[in-house]
Amino acid sequence: MIIKTYPLGVYEENIYVLVDEKSKDACIVDPGGHGNILIKNIEELNCNVKYILLTHGHFDHVEALNEVDEKFKAPIYMNENEVHFMETDKTVFGELPKEYNIVKDGDTLPFGDDVIKCIHTPGHTKGGMCYLYKDALFTGDTLFKGSVGRSDFIGGDFNELITSIKTKLMVLDNDIKVYPGHMDSSNIGYERLRNPFLQDEFEIF
Repeated sequence: MIIKTYPLGVYEENIYVLVDEKSKDACIVDPGGHGNILIKNIEELNCNVKYILLTHGHFDHVEALNEVDEKFKAPIYMNENEVHFMETDKTVFGELPKEYNIVKDGDTLPFGDDVIKCIHTPGHTKGGMCYLYKDALFTGDTLFKGSVGRSDFIGGDFNELITSIKTKLMVLDNDIKVYPGHMDSSNIGYERLRNPFLQDEFEIF
């Protein structure tokens, strides 16, 4: 398994390309800005893009979506709760793609010799999704190294966010690697012990 990280766009959103070394199948997680640069890098990997996965619909995570979709023509997957906001809000949400597929909590997508597990983690947005493949967890703006995503945008809810992380992500093994939408990677064990938002003394109101 190869994971390439491309921090692109005005907010340097981490775009991830996951490649199965045997089949050369790949999936793109959150194609943010600078589509031409992203496409060039993906072409150099000599892979077949099988999926485009969206953790949520904020513009910095989907800015290059249409360009990437037009180039690779891979199916797009997202949670249905993002659809309304991408259709109606133009402050923080990006454009809704013309064609997309819906994933919900517990769904799986075949990939390589295993499956990608889809985990619904609302809080940053209503349709926030995380994707787990083997020991790699792509968390979008739900969980960061030592922090959590903002909940003050439309559709956000702080209590819901913390509950999602504690009940859906903190139940995973300590050695699961966390690949967030911005900044450095981490792992579940580190976040369980060091993330101040996830400690017992941090009250949820």
